[in-house]
Amino acid sequence: MNQHTNSNASMFAGWISLISNIVLTGLKIVVGAIFNSPVLLADGYHNAGDVIASGATLTSMRISKRPADEDHPYGHGKAEVLSSAIVGIILVLAACFIAYESIKVFFEEPEKAGLIAFVTAIISLIWKLVLYVYTIKVGKKINSKGLIATANDHLADVYASLAAVVGIGLALVGEAYQINILLYGDPIAGLIVTFLVFRLAYEMLVEAGASLMEKSVGHELLDDFQTIILTVPEVKRIDRLRAREHGHYILVDLRVSVPANLTIQEGHDIIRKIKKTLMEHHDDVAEVLIHLNPWYENDK
Repeated sequence: MNQHTNSNASMFAGWISLISNIVLTGLKIVVGAIFNSPVLLADGYHNAGDVIASGATLTSMRISKRPADEDHPYGHGKAEVLSSAIVGIILVLAACFIAYESIKVFFEEPEKAGLIAFVTAIISLIWKLVLYVYTIKVGKKINSKGLIATANDHLADVYASLAAVVGIGLALVGEAYQINILLYGDPIAGLIVTFLVFRLAYEMLVEAGASLMEKSVGHELLDDFQTIILTVPEVKRIDRLRAREHGHYILVDLRVSVPANLTIQEGHDIIRKIKKTLMEHHDDVAEVLIHLNPWYENDK
C-alpha cells in the first residue's frame, strides 16, 4: 500500500470516527437526560470528549503527512503522537467524570431504568465495537499512532456501552422483580467503566511519552534490521544500530564497517544499497542515516 493510499485510508477512518462520535454524543445525552440514566448520560459526555479527540486526530494526521521542511527536517510524524497523548488526557478526564456521576447516584434515590435507554446502550455497544475493529485494523496496517489512539478511544466506549447495557439491564430486572440492590446496577457499572478507562488511558499516555522521549524500537525489530543489513555483501560488521519511531514511520541510525580499500563512490553505492534493502523490507522506514567505518582483514 503506497503513501497516498495510506493517507486516504487514514483520513477516511478519521472522518468516520468523527461523524460517528457526533451522532452518538447527541443520541446518548438526549436519551440519558430524558430517561435519567447516569451511566448513559455520563457516557454521552464522554462521547463529547471523543468528538474533540477525533478532531485532534484528524488534524494531527493531516500535519503528520506534510513533507520535511527547514524547521522540521525529520518530518512531522510526531504530530500523531501528540494527538495520542491528547486522547489519553481526554480519557482520564472522562473517567473522572464517569466516576463522579456514578458515585453521586449512591446518595440519591435510584432513577427508574428505561427500555429506550437500554436499547440505546445496545446500539452504542454494537456501533462502537464495529468502529473499534475497523479503526484498529486500518491504524495497525498503516502504523498510524493517531488512528490507533482513536481505536483505543472506541474501545473505552465499548467498555462504557457494555457497562451501560449490563447496568440498565440489571436495573430493569430489579424493577420487575422488586430486587432493590439491582436498581444500583447502573452506577456500579459506571465505576467499573472508570477503572477500565483509566487503565486504557494510562497505557496510551505511557506509550506516547515513550515515543516523545525517543525510546528505541523493540529488540525483535532491531534484530530484523541487523539481519537485513548483513545481507549486503560489503558490510563486514555492524558497529552501531539505533532506530526510533517518529510517529507513523521509523528513523534508523547506523554505523557499519566496510573494506578500507573501497573508493568514495563505492562507499556511496553501499550506503544506497543498505537503505534500499532496508526500505524494501520495511516500508515504514522513512530515513536511514549511515556512517561508514574502515574494515581491515586483521579486524576481529
